[in-house]
Amino acid sequence: MQNSPNTSPASVLETSNVATAPIEDSSLQLALSAVHAAEDRKGADIILLRTTAVSLLADYFVIITGFSKVQVRAIAYTIADAVEEDLQRLPKHMEGQGEASWVLLDYGDVIVHVMMPQDREFYDLEAFWGHAEKVDHAELLA
Repeated sequence: MQNSPNTSPASVLETSNVATAPIEDSSLQLALSAVHAAEDRKGADIILLRTTAVSLLADYFVIITGFSKVQVRAIAYTIADAVEEDLQRLPKHMEGQGEASWVLLDYGDVIVHVMMPQDREFYDLEAFWGHAEKVDHAELLA
């Protein structure tokens, strides 16, 4: 779930609008692209978890709160558009757009959860994955 053999980290970074410092982890680049897009759509309480040491599901989870179904959908679609533009990646799977209380974008190495406050509180993914490392995305995006 790292960079492909034919793609150097620097070349991937050059096409990204996300960070100014070299980030060699392509999964982290994707997660940061999602965070940045969510911030643009006023996503709240954004948490970035590095799950490589505790899960085989993905390298990173991004958890975001949206305060209406319209905002949840807008955040999810903005993330999909930004990741496609920044890193030429589409989600392998996207679900929840209809109900829009919890939209999941699965990129394989990164899973993005955009949730309404009541769903985020009920499912409490931060506690469930509490043993995962929290990543200071604000510092990486600065």
